Amino acid sequence: MVVFACAGCGAELTVPLSRAALPPHAHQTYGNGLQLGVLMEAGTFAVDPDGVPGSVVLAPGDVRGSRLVPERAAGSCCGLDGAEGPNMACDACGLPVASRIDDCSLWQAVWLAPGAVRPVLVEDTAAPPATWAELLEEGEGTPPFEPIATWAPVSGRDHFWSWSPRWEAAAGQALAHLLAASEGRPVSVPDGWCQQVFQRALDAMLPGTRPGGLLGARSHLLPANGPGALPADRAVRLAVLAGPGLPVPEAGADIVLVPVHPQTGETWTPETAAHPVPLPFDVWRWLAFPRPHLALPASGGLPDGVLRDDPPAPRPRSLFRADPGVFRHALARLPAARSPWLREISENLAQYVRAGIF
Repeated sequence: MVVFACAGCGAELTVPLSRAALPPHAHQTYGNGLQLGVLMEAGTFAVDPDGVPGSVVLAPGDVRGSRLVPERAAGSCCGLDGAEGPNMACDACGLPVASRIDDCSLWQAVWLAPGAVRPVLVEDTAAPPATWAELLEEGEGTPPFEPIATWAPVSGRDHFWSWSPRWEAAAGQALAHLLAASEGRPVSVPDGWCQQVFQRALDAMLPGTRPGGLLGARSHLLPANGPGALPADRAVRLAVLAGPGLPVPEAGADIVLVPVHPQTGETWTPETAAHPVPLPFDVWRWLAFPRPHLALPASGGLPDGVLRDDPPAPRPRSLFRADPGVFRHALARLPAARSPWLREISENLAQYVRAGIF
């Protein structure tokens, strides 16, 4: 475990923290005027591999020994957005050390200023990372839709039901990997939640999948052999779920949707030559082991193994849309993004947004 200390005077600025994987929604902007939750779990921090070296994020409640700088809070809407640089200073010496983010439509977090803090190793009393089997036993995963709080209540209600922002971000990241793994060929994903989340976007962006694709799709999914089959270079690539608790994928699978360990950031290694596509563990778990229905959140507890007899949660009225910003960010960092057909998708992303794919 580490604490982060001021680089100027050495004062401790955080509680002891364990490292965790950076969530795909770390830089997500969601909707307008909406209240999002805390990005990181208490007691954890993550490093942004795509940011300035030393970019570290943690939960606001884990910060110590610092104060807000009011003159750095201008330009935000309903809270702090950090647009004017670090808005938190070390209590002891006044050095700007972090940016508190809690504005509407942004995930609540504290981003430590690179160069202004340094990690200090403390006595390692943390438990080792959970095994994959232990992760499966810990919870039920992240549901695909959830109540979203608003700053300004509409019709007397302070929330509405929507597709989960975390799912939209995870899907945006995974779609970039799916397209790269497709090699420009049609892709078929499993029925159920996977189909609702991925298939419509894949059909629109991959040539030869279904009629009406925005980049010249020409035909419905066709078998690789037999009358009317697609040419060999257009044969459908099969994507399946793989990971802890699931059987080894069949030999015909070309792509596997696999979980990322939430603590270590390690991607599940499949026992197959299929191309892995990473998903946050909590989203992957729901795709792999879906619950029959989503119960409305309620207070109070029941014995283990007993489900509340509440009505199902309201379903969103719109079709699922992956997050376009997360998709673009993930795609730009893949080697395959240099392919002309993937560059064309990225350059025409606005068309897909207007068409309701994102």
